Amino acid sequence: MFEEVPAKAKSQKRIGMYGGAFDPPHNAHVALAKAAVEQLGLDTLHVIPTGHAWHKAQQLSLGFHRLEMAEKAFGHIPHVFVDQREVLRTGATYSLDTLRELQVENPDAQLYLVMGADQAVALPTWSHFGEIAKLAIICVAERANTTGNISYISTLNSLNCRAIHIELPIMLESATDVRDLVLHHKPVNHLLPSPILAYIDAHHLYQ
Repeated sequence: MFEEVPAKAKSQKRIGMYGGAFDPPHNAHVALAKAAVEQLGLDTLHVIPTGHAWHKAQQLSLGFHRLEMAEKAFGHIPHVFVDQREVLRTGATYSLDTLRELQVENPDAQLYLVMGADQAVALPTWSHFGEIAKLAIICVAERANTTGNISYISTLNSLNCRAIHIELPIMLESATDVRDLVLHHKPVNHLLPSPILAYIDAHHLYQ
């Protein structure tokens, strides 16, 4: 059901969108961003910390903290741009709105929506997913959770959307795990880029 990455037309840009809370961004986030740029041949990958996360139960860290951490985690990666628009946007944040903006800004580009398999399973719950699937090719990096591999293929099949698989080593990091470890004063240096660990310590986040 997954497509091959198509040969790149000289005149068509490839613009990726990789959204998330990034609270905090960890090693698996960084690995996925690098893999997406390389394997999809992206001209630009917009890493977009979410603004008002209406769908999340926990309170997120303040937007400026998550933007600063995103810059430290992703800013050095070629072709990656940390995009502030959702943090600056008022009201609820929807991926469809951001994809529409990116398409207007890049009218001739092909859009790629990058995510982990856990997000792919939840796609039927996304607002106006049918429109999202028309605008962007869904690009999924398979990861694992504590109960084993997440099956998302049947979800994408049922939605009949264009999809590309991103090859990524299984990495068990999650932001929830990181926050819990920090809260209980346990080591997290193996899960985070060192600038993120320093930022968390300096600003006493998750404590």
